[in-house]
Amino acid sequence: MSKLSARVSSLREARIAYPGDPGPTLDAALAELSTADELLATALVELRKAPRRGGNGRDGGSQREQKLMRQIFRAFPVPVIIMDSGGVVRRINAETSRMLNSPAGYLIGRPFPLLVDVARRAAFRSHLSAVQQRGEATSFQTRLSHQGRAHTVQLALTRLSMPGEPQEMIAVVALPIEVQLPERPAGRVELSDAALLMASARRKELLARMARLLLDEESLRQPVALARAARLLTTETADWVVMDIVRDGIPQRATVLGPSDQPVGEQVRLLERMDPASAPAIAQVLSQRSGLVQEMIEDETVFGTAPDGTPVLRAMNAGSLLCAPIQTDDGAQGVVTLVRLGEREPFNLADLGLMEEIGAHLGLALRAQRAFQTRSEAVVALRTSVVPTSLPDIPGFEAAAIYHTGSGSAAVGAEFYDVFPVKDGWGFALGGACGRGEEAAAVSALVRNGLRVLGAWESDPGEAIRKVNQALLLQGSGMFVMALSGYVRAEDRGRRIRLASAGHHPAALLQPDGGVRFATGGGVPLGIDDAAEMSTEELTLVPGETLVFYSDGVVASRDDQGEPYGEDRLTDVLARCASQSPATLVKAIEEDRSAFSGGRFYDEIVILALRVV
Repeated sequence: MSKLSARVSSLREARIAYPGDPGPTLDAALAELSTADELLATALVELRKAPRRGGNGRDGGSQREQKLMRQIFRAFPVPVIIMDSGGVVRRINAETSRMLNSPAGYLIGRPFPLLVDVARRAAFRSHLSAVQQRGEATSFQTRLSHQGRAHTVQLALTRLSMPGEPQEMIAVVALPIEVQLPERPAGRVELSDAALLMASARRKELLARMARLLLDEESLRQPVALARAARLLTTETADWVVMDIVRDGIPQRATVLGPSDQPVGEQVRLLERMDPASAPAIAQVLSQRSGLVQEMIEDETVFGTAPDGTPVLRAMNAGSLLCAPIQTDDGAQGVVTLVRLGEREPFNLADLGLMEEIGAHLGLALRAQRAFQTRSEAVVALRTSVVPTSLPDIPGFEAAAIYHTGSGSAAVGAEFYDVFPVKDGWGFALGGACGRGEEAAAVSALVRNGLRVLGAWESDPGEAIRKVNQALLLQGSGMFVMALSGYVRAEDRGRRIRLASAGHHPAALLQPDGGVRFATGGGVPLGIDDAAEMSTEELTLVPGETLVFYSDGVVASRDDQGEPYGEDRLTDVLARCASQSPATLVKAIEEDRSAFSGGRFYDEIVILALRVV
């Protein structure tokens, strides 16, 4: 019609422009008139096909009847559900929403069999199929579960045809048998502000408890974070918790916990043996890096199937499912899956948001745990480089030692000690870099290993220390090291010990009668000056005498008033331990120091005792 109007307008313009030659314009106008006749005829046919909109006659009566039936359907005091042939809910009345405690329209578009108890779902599908095929109404008893409520009902199913629907429908009438609900207004029942605040507070409290649990040192030191998190979740929000972790690109099952009040041992073992990659829900969460929640289980196979073909969720009697990624900035590192049983209130979007946040916490905890373990391995390697795993047997001597880093098991100490073979006998060394952490430990390891290596050629500990000092200065670390070394010649059977000191505390000599005297000690620490002087001396010992070496952390420990432990108190402890074994002696010193300082460590503790036998 628009094109026709445009052409007629052009013809008018041609008639005005060329009044002396109307023939061609007239012929064209007749042709356009024929086109208009055809358009009108087509429109008339379509109009005759359309129903009349008059307010009287059979059509008007039919519309009034349909409105009346819709009103009766909505107000009918018995739950009524209309399903299509696939069992999907198409219409429900207000009484159904009230009975199931469901918001108006919430169930429309969802499979009705999901409301049926898992154990009776197969029987329901058989009844539904029979009604569809034979067209005969049927009635049977079953159990419906939704929004945490369970109802034993008598269901009546019948096939019907509805105007405007291309396929036959199924009408379901549900008559409650065991449960009589109190009267409630139809439609959605809104939670009060106080209830919403309480629900939000509970979620925040769960998140806070999870954070405290994951930040605990035990969760970092041992691979227990997932198991502890699963226990908390089963206690607070879920019946089943399953944790899957990606290792080398493959998801692997890590933790499975079920209801503690039910005999689910066989189901737990079944879930533990299953391949997480076979579960569509797990694969979806890992690929999309976002969680999913099914308030009603729409596909029972979404979490995998047992070897006999039974869907796992059916075996678990699952009513609601939630999966959230365990992820970091590097991607999804795993999936945490929560399941609630059919009689419990289902998960919702707020629960999904909470679990996605917890999943992020778990991802960070796993990354921190891996970093902690990697650092712990480095700590062990560095500690091995500064402390021997055991003391060798030294002819003519009995030896014992104590070593504490001063800051927990994961700390890297800068103090070192060692006992090692030298050119003509045995050597020992003690010392530490002035600093803490990996760099200081590396410098201490350099000094310790340098003294050990040079002992194979040098017969004088002072010369060995001098060469280590030169090597340290060449490294340019900027750190200085207090060190002490001593050699015992094998031919002397431990009677004579040659000592060399570079700024270290003097050794204490404990005599059998309880007397204590100190060696010279002193000297300039390593790493300060190439021409620095070392303090050297030679001691002659008799059987029963004990030579005690100690780090600065022993005498520098302080009590509550800030007073140092000092060498005077050390002397008193040594005097009380005369004639004791080296093992007993070093233990007594450390126990006294710990009691003095209230168990606090101010620096690394090293005590080495050598007793002439």
